[in-house]
Amino acid sequence: MLPMISELLPDDLAELEVYIEPFIGGGAVLFHMLENYDFDSVYISDINPELILCYKIVKTNVTELIQKLEKLQQSYIPLNQEKRRTKFEKIRKKWNRGINFDDREEPLDWLINRAAETIFLNRTCFNGIFRVNSKGEFNVPVGSYKNPMILNKENLENVSKALENVHINTHGYDECARYVIPDKSFVYFDPPYRPLPGKPSFTSYVKSGFNDRNQIELAEFFNKLSDDARLMLSNSDTQDNFFEGQYDGHKVNYVWARRNVNSDGTKRGKVSEIIVTNYTTRTQTKLELGKD
Repeated sequence: MLPMISELLPDDLAELEVYIEPFIGGGAVLFHMLENYDFDSVYISDINPELILCYKIVKTNVTELIQKLEKLQQSYIPLNQEKRRTKFEKIRKKWNRGINFDDREEPLDWLINRAAETIFLNRTCFNGIFRVNSKGEFNVPVGSYKNPMILNKENLENVSKALENVHINTHGYDECARYVIPDKSFVYFDPPYRPLPGKPSFTSYVKSGFNDRNQIELAEFFNKLSDDARLMLSNSDTQDNFFEGQYDGHKVNYVWARRNVNSDGTKRGKVSEIIVTNYTTRTQTKLELGKD
């Protein structure tokens, strides 16, 4: 989605002072912003404590994290597939015992180790999916990669540098309003996408999920915040008119994006998505981004 998102960024983005991303996820848009724009303040957040812990540890303790990932990689790669599965399931079981942690109470070494195990599970599980059940337990099986890259040292070091002045928090998207400076802020919302009609949601990355009621509440929050900041939101084009009327008064752009996560490889490919903005750019007035 990044090329389409880049095309639709506010024309005056370089003049804005604050960037906020309340559903941080993998951070592709965040790192694009950090590389290309100079904001006075950057705030990222998410309701997923495991994800936010990883961001915090990469930011503040990347050297120790790299050391732990290196040990995991050295102990995992030489194993055959059966022994890899045993090791993976052992680490997953241990990880699931710690799901109710409080990062203000646990020792630093425990937190670093947990972040390392989260990255390990993500890099070695099936399709690199982060999915939890209703109890919050990670339930993705081991993948069958020949040589998974558990440690990407250069990438982690670069990310750590990029995050140096970024404020990282664990909370819901509605808390982001406290960081908005009116007329000087840009907020990008990338919520869990609504599944297509008749299709199951491929994952839940927090035990509470994100249902249709949550989607409607997010649209209401977007509309409420619209007077104070430039806003952008991406979601799936569910083609059942679910979002019709929810973003009235705003620009809804229909774009094509490539998706690479599906248990059936033949079903991976381009899908229609929406990008909603509360502003109009020069690009939007010159180009019609349609379903061609």
